[in-house]
Amino acid sequence: MSARDAVIVEAVRTPVGRRKGSLAEVHPVDLSAHVLNALVTRAGVEPGAVDDVIWGCVQQVGAQSFNIGRNSVLAAGWPESVPATTIDRQCGSSQQAVHFAAAGLMSGQYDVVVAGGVEAMTMIPMGAGVSSGVGFPYPPSLLGRYDVETFNQGIGAEMMAAKWSLSREACDEFAALSHSRLASAIDRGVLEAQLAPVTLPDGSVLAADEGLRRGTTVESLAGLKPVFQEDGVIHAGNSSQISDGAAALLMMTSEKAAELGLTPIARFHTGVLAGDDPVMMLSAPIPATQKALSRSGLSVDDIGVFEVNEAFAPVPMAWLAEIGADPAKLNPNGGAIAIGHPLGGSGARIMTQLVHHMRDNGIRYGLQTMCEGGGMANATILELL
Repeated sequence: MSARDAVIVEAVRTPVGRRKGSLAEVHPVDLSAHVLNALVTRAGVEPGAVDDVIWGCVQQVGAQSFNIGRNSVLAAGWPESVPATTIDRQCGSSQQAVHFAAAGLMSGQYDVVVAGGVEAMTMIPMGAGVSSGVGFPYPPSLLGRYDVETFNQGIGAEMMAAKWSLSREACDEFAALSHSRLASAIDRGVLEAQLAPVTLPDGSVLAADEGLRRGTTVESLAGLKPVFQEDGVIHAGNSSQISDGAAALLMMTSEKAAELGLTPIARFHTGVLAGDDPVMMLSAPIPATQKALSRSGLSVDDIGVFEVNEAFAPVPMAWLAEIGADPAKLNPNGGAIAIGHPLGGSGARIMTQLVHHMRDNGIRYGLQTMCEGGGMANATILELL
C-alpha cells in the first residue's frame, strides 16, 4: 500500500471585520457556514464527500457554544451525515485543526476533511468564559507553581520586549510596516482570490479586511499610551486587533484529489508543536520553528515565506532575532496588527494567505507559526505542488 499524504486543494477566508465593525451582528455560526459553502463551491466538491469538519474556536460560550463546528455544518445546509468537532488550542486553534486533519488523512481515518475556524470577538468578547461567573481557570496549585496572580499576554509581550531589547520605536516601526504591506496587498488585488466577501443584513458587502489604517506611521502611533505597564512599549497600535472572521481549508489525500479531478495547491510537509514559559507565554514560536526545521531537514534559507502571527510586535521581532530569517520574507502581505486576529479563525486565515501567496509567487516551501495561550506554538511547513 502506498504511503498516504495530506494536500490542500482550496483555502478561503472571510475578510476580517474590526471590533464593532461590519461583521459585529453576524452570528459566528452563519459566518462559519458562509466560508464552508464558499470553500466547497470553489473546489467543486459535494459537501457530502467530507468525512469531518475540524473547527477552531477559543471562546466556546454563548453563540459559540454547543459545538459550533457541527452547528455551522447544519446551518450551511450540508448533509446531516457530515460530522464536526470544535477544538481549542487558544490562538492556534485552526492551525491545530489543519494538523489534526493532516494526521487523519495520513492515518487513513479520512479521505476528505475540512479544517478551519471562527471567532466573533465583538459578540463574544475575550474572557467571556471567565466573566460568565462559573469559575476561574487558574487554581492556586497552578498560580503557585509560577508565583503569579494570573497569566497575562500583554505582560508577556512586555517581557519579550525587555528580553530582546526591543524599543517602543522599533515595535511601532514593525506595526506601521504591517499596515503598509496590507495596504499594498489590497491595492494590488493579491488577496481577492482567497476572500469570500460577506453580504451584510443591510445589503452592503464586506469585501476587504477592515482593520487597515492607511498611512500609519511611527509618528502617528507615538501618541498611544502603553496598556500593560506605565513605562512599557505595548499599546493598541502595535498589538493584534480584536476582530471577527472565519477561514477554512479543504484537505484530502493526493489519491483522492486525482480521483475527483482536483489539482492540489500544497502538501502538508511537516507539523510540530512546542511549549515554553507560560508566564512570558508568547515565545514558543521560536522553539517550534527550530523543531519544524530540524524535523523537515530544511534550512531557514530553504523557506521562501514565513507567517508568524503578530499577536504583539515583539513576537515576530524576537522570532526574527533568534531564527535569522530574511525580514522581507516575513508576513509579506501584512499580519494581525493590520488585518486583525479573530482568535479561533486566525490559524486558518494565516494558512489561507500562506498557500495563496506560495501559489501566486511559485514559492516551494512556506512556514507558519503562532504563539498560543499557555505558552505553546504550532509550526507547519507546506510544500507547493
